[in-house]
Amino acid sequence: MKNWKKRGAIVLAGVAAVGTAAALVLNALNSNIALYVTPTEVLAGKAPEGRAFRIGGLVKEGSLKRVELTSHFVVTDTVKDVNVAYTGLLPDLFKEGKGAVVQGKMDASGQFIASEVLAKHDENYMPAEAQHAIDQAKKVDAQSKHVSPSTLKGQP
Repeated sequence: MKNWKKRGAIVLAGVAAVGTAAALVLNALNSNIALYVTPTEVLAGKAPEGRAFRIGGLVKEGSLKRVELTSHFVVTDTVKDVNVAYTGLLPDLFKEGKGAVVQGKMDASGQFIASEVLAKHDENYMPAEAQHAIDQAKKVDAQSKHVSPSTLKGQP
């Protein structure tokens, strides 16, 4: 075999090895990514099916119910609500009316089954994604309630 053929075979084998390693790394990363979805997007059907994802927002006042180690509560972006079930101990800072991010999957009945619950860590903190979702939901809600001046012309 000539030298240029040997070098070509070595280069080709190196490219194949790097390509295979890159494909394996990307596959591993893709399976571990948890997308962030707002409660409004979940109820609009934009949540990934069969994959874990995160929902963030506020824990609705009066929604926390505990039965032994299972907690049921509602996460809201102030426009839409998602029912959540979590089995395990909730973080110490988890409270109604405060920000939280939950990770898990939707079940067939439309309830979110959480595998992890994250709560804010001080008085002024809310996860950036959750704050953004609440701000966007308030903006959409305000726009849907806005009445244009042209519709008021016929009214006294």
